[in-house]
Amino acid sequence: MKQGLLSALAAATLSLGTAAGASAQSSVVRQVPSSQSEVQLSYAPVVKQTAPAVVNIFTSRTVRVRRSFFDEMFGMGRAPQERTESSLGSGVIVRERGIIVTNAHVIRGADELRVVLNDRREFPAEVIAQDDETDIAVLRIDPGSERLPTLPLEMSGDIEIGDIVLAIGNPFGVGQTVTSGIVSALGRTNVSNVSSFIQTDAAVNPGNSGGALVNLSGELIGVNTAIFSRSGGSNGIGFAIPAELVGRAIDSAVTTGEIVRPWIGARTDGVDAAMAAALGLDRARGAVINEILADGPAGKAGLRKGDVILSIDGNDVNDDSGLNFRLATMQLGQRARVRYVRDGRESIASIRVDIPQESPARDERELLGVHPLDGITVANMSPALGQELGFDPYVSGIIVLGVQGRSAGQLNRLRPGDLIVSINGSAPSDARALESILERQSDALGAGGEAPDWDIQIDRGGRIGRLPIRYLPAAN
Repeated sequence: MKQGLLSALAAATLSLGTAAGASAQSSVVRQVPSSQSEVQLSYAPVVKQTAPAVVNIFTSRTVRVRRSFFDEMFGMGRAPQERTESSLGSGVIVRERGIIVTNAHVIRGADELRVVLNDRREFPAEVIAQDDETDIAVLRIDPGSERLPTLPLEMSGDIEIGDIVLAIGNPFGVGQTVTSGIVSALGRTNVSNVSSFIQTDAAVNPGNSGGALVNLSGELIGVNTAIFSRSGGSNGIGFAIPAELVGRAIDSAVTTGEIVRPWIGARTDGVDAAMAAALGLDRARGAVINEILADGPAGKAGLRKGDVILSIDGNDVNDDSGLNFRLATMQLGQRARVRYVRDGRESIASIRVDIPQESPARDERELLGVHPLDGITVANMSPALGQELGFDPYVSGIIVLGVQGRSAGQLNRLRPGDLIVSINGSAPSDARALESILERQSDALGAGGEAPDWDIQIDRGGRIGRLPIRYLPAAN
């Protein structure tokens, strides 16, 4: 009997008869089909093995509809109307007690989540954790004492361009569908800032998001997440989040209730050809450090601004997205062997990956008094707070977290996200110092002092300007 594809399918068929819980074969003999009979073999055994672990996800959310132009024009006092929007996607059961992985964009904004199994049973679902950067969400359903079918994750990264893959999902809501193709490319980092996608030509359409991309051993090698299309349909270019990243996200969500992405405390950019020549590299590769936190993991390990990271634990880094992907697949506290170039010489550093820290402490304060910032809440920016709020984690300063309605802060048009740069020529170092400056001014007014001409500088979206003072509270 010939080997190659026949061997892979035979292995998948035999695995159906093994005891429950037995792991699928992790290695596949790769060989070009050598006869017409091999080309005509069926993928049915692999589909029977994997399809029961792929689910449909239905979401719904309530949307408030604004009053129409005519209602506003003629003063019709109709109450705002509400409508329910529904959407669909796919998911994969990864733990037999009801843990499901899907895309974050599938469940974003949902008021209600329902999971429909392959056998048509429905379950309400709850979100354990989600991360928009990696586009991964982890859900939980309660199957009672039943053990659900699962897909094992192929975590070794043993994938090659040209491997045959199957995409399973629920495109356009027509029901579970299987398409086949090959791995078209690996390490696609121009789709997001974190992941390093698997590209496939298996037909992937709207509704496939969150579904499974499996190999012929019945292992999950990726979660389908996006398509490249001008028409909205499949053009033979689909992308899947690799199982390495998916597995780490699942472990993090189940153990901590959130998806933690380790970092090294360094902002990097990809190296282009011109930069490579200036840095003495033989080609465009690696990620150059253009900003670094002195007390972050990379800073503590001795890395500096201008160093070019070439690899992590033997895995080549081609750009900054590839670096972020490698870090995201690591466990918190894991030590990484980083190869880098400085002044044309290669060196090795051992970095203990961590999560962004809250340093300085946020020290959240509500500012009250006879001053233009009355009614706002501020805090000290830190890498942890920046990541929590979706801001640049390398920004420092005092950030506006909230603004009370009808307060002086709101009437002076402060917004959440603004950074307080200076007050009357003084640059406060932290939220406590800012509050002290404002209290001194308020105390002076209370003692009959002259009201100052307020000069407040703010940073809004990277642009620094003077805050126009339109309103001041009255002194008691």
